[in-house]
Amino acid sequence: MAFGSGAMTNSIGEIKDCEVLLVIGSNTTEAHPIIGVEMQKAVRRGATLFVVDPRRTEIAALAKEHLQIKPGANIPLLNALAYTIIEEGLWNKEFVKERTEGFEEWAASLTNFKPELVENYVGVPAETIRQVARAYARAEKAAIFYTMGVTQHTSGTANVLAIANLALLCGHLGKPSSGVNPLRGQNNVQGACDMGGLPNVLPGYQSVTDEQVRLKFQQAWEVDYLPATPGLTVGEMLEAAHAGSIKGMFILGENPMLSDPDIKHVEEALKHLEFLVVQDIFLTETARLAHVVLPGASFAEKDGTFTNSERRVQRVRKAIEPIGGARADWQVLAEIGRRLGLKMDYSHPAEVMAEIARVTPSYGGISYERLEQGGLQWPCPSPDHPGTPILHVGKFSRGLGKFHAVDFTPPAELPDEEYPLVLNTGRRRTHYHTGTMTRRSRGLAEFMPADYLEIHPQDACRLGIVDGDLVKVVSRRGAITIKAKVTEMVRPGTVFTSFHFAESAANLLTNTARDPIAKIPELKVAAVRVEKIG
Repeated sequence: MAFGSGAMTNSIGEIKDCEVLLVIGSNTTEAHPIIGVEMQKAVRRGATLFVVDPRRTEIAALAKEHLQIKPGANIPLLNALAYTIIEEGLWNKEFVKERTEGFEEWAASLTNFKPELVENYVGVPAETIRQVARAYARAEKAAIFYTMGVTQHTSGTANVLAIANLALLCGHLGKPSSGVNPLRGQNNVQGACDMGGLPNVLPGYQSVTDEQVRLKFQQAWEVDYLPATPGLTVGEMLEAAHAGSIKGMFILGENPMLSDPDIKHVEEALKHLEFLVVQDIFLTETARLAHVVLPGASFAEKDGTFTNSERRVQRVRKAIEPIGGARADWQVLAEIGRRLGLKMDYSHPAEVMAEIARVTPSYGGISYERLEQGGLQWPCPSPDHPGTPILHVGKFSRGLGKFHAVDFTPPAELPDEEYPLVLNTGRRRTHYHTGTMTRRSRGLAEFMPADYLEIHPQDACRLGIVDGDLVKVVSRRGAITIKAKVTEMVRPGTVFTSFHFAESAANLLTNTARDPIAKIPELKVAAVRVEKIG
């Protein structure tokens, strides 16, 4: 909406040369350790690091300023930063004039976001907000990095647009060691999105509502018809399953019985299906509910590509043959497609990549032959193109960068007398996502066999809780039992745990309220109470 592309604008190798790094809603050193190392290099070379996070994470402890905001206060903070930059005349007037649109209307929308007006709600002193704004605006090379601490809110789309506004205002785009950089949470999330793993686009973010796009894919796939309207998001699919309007579902490499909000509702929805197929490498909590389980192959058992956070397409080479009855995902999908009457006669994943290049302009110059020499960053439109380390050089994908006025809306569920604390969720360094793989590692289980609930000493004292006590955490949707860890890592009034452990599944508690545009659930804010057991 702002730039024409939602991908990381710059490259990982540029991070070490940044002058200012603004990290918001990202526990980078634990959740993205390779990128975290590059940020540490930048700090050692003299860069100024600012971290915006309700928790005092490892990377927050490295920052010049840790802006320990209240959960859900991203927009007041980001708009206050922009307000300061405009008020103090620090914005890049030439860049705004030549490369953007919508500035006047957007600037007028910031009237109520003076730092002194919002500091109490944000939870950060006005002068600190101003200092961060000045440093970011004055730097030659300044980059913003964000993850799901920004997106997993009912205001997630607005949060991202507020970040884009800030970068446009200061002209920190289209040049080295700058930009807006969403860090992907899994090794091929970017690739899955690039390949059309979204309900409103075909591969390469080509809209399903565009008739010419549909005709192109109909010809390439030798089919007579493709839907002209967007499909459903994950949350909407589960709602439809619960209501009975979706009868069957195919879940591949995903474990919504731990990763999605309000797990009880997820379970009810999946049990309403007439037919559930799960394809995975282990019998996950979701696979146990399936009518049919298809054994997938792990990364070590198949050839293919991963596209990482920096848009780099890289070859993955098979190390061993698939174990047992497992097959590579492309083989399973192609076989199902053939039985449904589709022409999917691939003999090797290189043929799939060749088709991708034919129908996806940004991948047009990428082939297995080229990838044998090293990774390539899209857009790479032709076989002689070197790839694109930096997006939006000279102009944006959409033409002019667009400012968007974004007002503040509070989280869908706020603490009250019955549920006085805010639960925030995330990842730990030791385990990964729903623990499907990492919890089967004996070594990792030795490091962290169970999870814990982080609670501030003030709240623990009030509730009579000491470190190591067993507690019950209750929300409007469910309850879990977990050990308490009394720590100042969290703000007073907030608690934190991960979603890696089925025994203390955080998503039994979380809220299904969604962002109205991206439809991402508000996993980062849920009202809870904590009760000491025994």
